[in-house]
Amino acid sequence: MGIYLNPTLILELKWDKTAEGAMRQMKRKGYVSALKEYKGNILLVGINYEKKNKRHPCKIERVEL
Repeated sequence: MGIYLNPTLILELKWDKTAEGAMRQMKRKGYVSALKEYKGNILLVGINYEKKNKRHPCKIERVEL
């Protein structure tokens, strides 16, 4: 049982959608369940690429297991 200083990241990338939609997908499909034995910090990161203006909106949430 150690303490991990660096969080594990779970990323979902979207193209011309929303960062919030990426976040909802990760939660709905239970992406975190694959790490149920993990004892460190987990960050969910939803990123959207907006093709028209080349912006990259992002949403980040910390998960507690």
